Amino acid sequence: MANYPVDMSIKPEVQGFYDEATATISYIVKDPTSNAAAIIDSVMDIDYAAGRITFDHADMLIDEIRKQGLKLEWIIETHAHADHLSAAPYIQEKLGGKIGIGENIKIVQEVFGKIFNEGTEFQRDGSQFDALFTDGMTYKIGNMTAFAMHTPGHTPACMTHVIGDAAFVGDTLFMPDGGTARADFPGGDAGTLYDSIMKVLSLPDEMRLFMCHDYCPGGREPKWETTVAEEKANNIHIAGKTREEFIRVRTERDKTLKMPTLIIPSIQVNIRAGHIPEDKDGNQMLKVPVNKL
Repeated sequence: MANYPVDMSIKPEVQGFYDEATATISYIVKDPTSNAAAIIDSVMDIDYAAGRITFDHADMLIDEIRKQGLKLEWIIETHAHADHLSAAPYIQEKLGGKIGIGENIKIVQEVFGKIFNEGTEFQRDGSQFDALFTDGMTYKIGNMTAFAMHTPGHTPACMTHVIGDAAFVGDTLFMPDGGTARADFPGGDAGTLYDSIMKVLSLPDEMRLFMCHDYCPGGREPKWETTVAEEKANNIHIAGKTREEFIRVRTERDKTLKMPTLIIPSIQVNIRAGHIPEDKDGNQMLKVPVNKL
């Protein structure tokens, strides 16, 4: 892995927390040599029909951090999720830590700022986040050095975060029997996604890979940890396929998929680093664009 500081000798402690409502896995990642930790891809609960926000899933993460006496240093978003709302600011208020996402969130903000007819008060410069990661950028979690890999294709801002022998791939990959992420959202591209997956799979075979989602193919129990070697050998969208074959399979598959149930609230909240938009009177309010997505 030229130019990436891979260090397989670092073995972070990883806990996954599965959210059944959105099939999302959030992670607490702990430095084994200190009490420092990061949270990756948190979830804020929403009853969309009732317009009601709650924080049960986030509170579970917060309680675990407190129970273990950990110091939260980072709250990482692998990308601007379209299927669940981020609880990053809620967690930050309780525990501290910096909220980080890939620098191309600015592209996502520009695209969806137009779709949701956001006014000039909505900044499209990523300033809602504490840190914007670039390809190869390093950061510390206690004594561990982590780095971000730009892995677009699902969205322009997707980043894989590599922490020692653990890589958090966001929606780029699913478990081998689940395949890969869709590439038909604005700014997505199947060929770019394939290139990003090859980038991830060029990491050492023993690298642990942690998924952001698991939709339990065939009704099996949720799973979220695999390895580079297992993905290369068994991923149903990748193994034995050329780039051209992958593009065809991915494109045909995407044509059959419905929009995620929570895409409208998720995008509005997540391009704001987890903050709910407000109307001119300061009331929390979501928009529903018609025939725009």
